[in-house]
Amino acid sequence: MSTKNHFPKRYFMVAGTFLLALLLYIDRICISVAKEPISASLDLNDKQMGWVLAAFSLGYAFFQTPSGLMADKYGPRKILAGIVTLWSTFTALTAAAWNFSSLLVVRFLFGAGEAGAFPGMSRAIYNWFPLQERGIVTGINFSGSRLGAAFALPLVAWMIEDFGWRTTFLVLGVIGVVWALGWYFLFRDRPEEHKGISDGEKEYILATRQDKKVSAAKEKISFRQLSKSKNMWLAMGQYFCSNFTFFFALTWLFPHIKKEYGLETVEAGLYTAVPLIFGAFGNWFAGWLIDRIFSKGNWDKSRILPASLGFALAAIGLIGSIYMDSAIGAIIMLSIAIFGADMTLPPSWAFCVDIGKQNSGAISGTMNMAGNIGAFITALLFPYLLDWTGSTTLFFVVGAILNIIAIFLWSKMRPQYHFTEY
Repeated sequence: MSTKNHFPKRYFMVAGTFLLALLLYIDRICISVAKEPISASLDLNDKQMGWVLAAFSLGYAFFQTPSGLMADKYGPRKILAGIVTLWSTFTALTAAAWNFSSLLVVRFLFGAGEAGAFPGMSRAIYNWFPLQERGIVTGINFSGSRLGAAFALPLVAWMIEDFGWRTTFLVLGVIGVVWALGWYFLFRDRPEEHKGISDGEKEYILATRQDKKVSAAKEKISFRQLSKSKNMWLAMGQYFCSNFTFFFALTWLFPHIKKEYGLETVEAGLYTAVPLIFGAFGNWFAGWLIDRIFSKGNWDKSRILPASLGFALAAIGLIGSIYMDSAIGAIIMLSIAIFGADMTLPPSWAFCVDIGKQNSGAISGTMNMAGNIGAFITALLFPYLLDWTGSTTLFFVVGAILNIIAIFLWSKMRPQYHFTEY
């Protein structure tokens, strides 16, 4: 394909979804950074904050499959614009919380709003990208979420200190609405519908994507089909394990490091941004590795090997962090853990597009539902185990065991088989 005199339109789409992932995690991690001022303002203890953090995961998990189904039926253009507007509204409404119950409800609805983001992206990737580019595109998108979280930790800490937590949530809500408007007016569901795409790029996409022709007609899918798919259950199981590790970084890492090592707010934000930056590197590396292995003709290995390596690193990092007696040592080991955990994302989501095809939104949403049940458990288990044992050791051991189980699950997964076939 000749790319002379134009920048491929599909790269603009990646820029848009990268920014979406960036915003997604800035909005998501803000509550963790704001934990202390919110707790003081609303008179909440750690267990109550654990429920607030978990409420997001529960809303996020419950609406994954429905959101994915809607992305498949109505297209990622309308669905992504709509859900970003919805979750941005609830981000802003977080500023209006006046007690524990109101905060719990708003964060649950915020999670429900965010649920369709990555399933919508998966459907857009299926329509727009050649199969051999699927790994790196997925890696770039998820790296945006990690960089967003890393960027948010010190920035949001500064905003909260200078402007207060309520103003911070209002500002983030407005930014989301701006993105939604831009996406709706600039994006199209399929390259065949985009007037600005060159004939050369359109022909290249149509010739190299997984299915040469993506019909505008909608394939029907049932929960019975999903429940009978071995690939679907394996994908859900391994993603539960992955999210158990990563969600710790989004919820309890900041308050844990700050309290454990007696750090100031902005200092703790800078420290805890490091593992998230390593998470972005993990996404890039895994995305590159997927496409590299795929280019040599091994479809199964291109998904299984990067994921298995990532889970092994995550287990090593979590166990290693137990033996660290300084903030720097703990951050180094947790950076290894998050690098590894994030290596599992590009193969997981590429796998969903592989086996889902025109149902990629529903398949990826169902996998992400299971993952966020793991996130829900993480948000609650950390404060409860800490209260029970007086130590974080048991929590990290549980996380390491789950990562090892996930390696076994990946050995049974078959990306070349449609979810109705295996």
